[in-house]
Amino acid sequence: MGTLLGHLMPGMFFLFYSLYYSVLVSLALLREQRLLKLPLPPREKRRQRWWQLVPLEGVVKVVITTTGIVAEFFYPPGVNRLMMVDWEDPQRPFLFKDNWQHITMYGFFLFSGVVDIVSQSCQARQKMKLERAVEALAFHVLVLLMATHIENKSALEIRVHVLFMVPTFLVALVLTIEIWVPDQPPLWVLKTWMGLVLSNWMLQLCVIMYAPPSGQPWRADSPMDLAFLTIFFCWHLALGAAVLAAVYALCSLWHRRGSSCIEVPCTRYQPCPTDPSNEDLEKLRAEAML
Repeated sequence: MGTLLGHLMPGMFFLFYSLYYSVLVSLALLREQRLLKLPLPPREKRRQRWWQLVPLEGVVKVVITTTGIVAEFFYPPGVNRLMMVDWEDPQRPFLFKDNWQHITMYGFFLFSGVVDIVSQSCQARQKMKLERAVEALAFHVLVLLMATHIENKSALEIRVHVLFMVPTFLVALVLTIEIWVPDQPPLWVLKTWMGLVLSNWMLQLCVIMYAPPSGQPWRADSPMDLAFLTIFFCWHLALGAAVLAAVYALCSLWHRRGSSCIEVPCTRYQPCPTDPSNEDLEKLRAEAML
């Protein structure tokens, strides 16, 4: 992950995942849903085959994280980082610390994807609490490993990663709360907003550390550059809120247009006639007897 491509891939994954949840949350709020996602019925009441019930989210998690793990081990071609300890050295030092931290992060999100697939396609009843718990665990592990990932790094890298830990911890906290208090619209919004901030900041991290637009690298010993990092992060908080508001507005337009198309005059409820001599009431009585 210590390259532009290594940070870009998880950043894009988190961005698309957050945008997907932005649409789900926006439609749920517009429809006044009590549940963000409807739980699957018991297996005996499902008509689809098990492979038709494989969740797309779980499959995407497994594919992306597996790709990341393989890249950490064997990219660039010819490199092999499977060895964790140098057994030939008498001191037995650990090798490839950063890569093994990245692999551990990917591994817990891979575990989350596997739990989603097993829970939704293999179990008699969906284990939604287990899915939330494992996803929360993956984000907590991400925060924990980030706290040690910044050791022996420059002031610039430390500041960037500490700011990255802020929305990551809030997402982990919300997911933990949802294990016991699920389906709370304010938590949906906060989780999605912080997810957008997290993904946007990871993409910003790629620009800062590997491809600065000015062509000049950021200076780790400059208080001015470090101050602007915090300013940019605050802008990303506003950007995440703006993206979420834009998605909500687009979903609102789509929802209103869909509702107006579905609404047909002949399908509206009509008041029931109460006059005993009314012919419509006699027809209703006859239909009820039949």
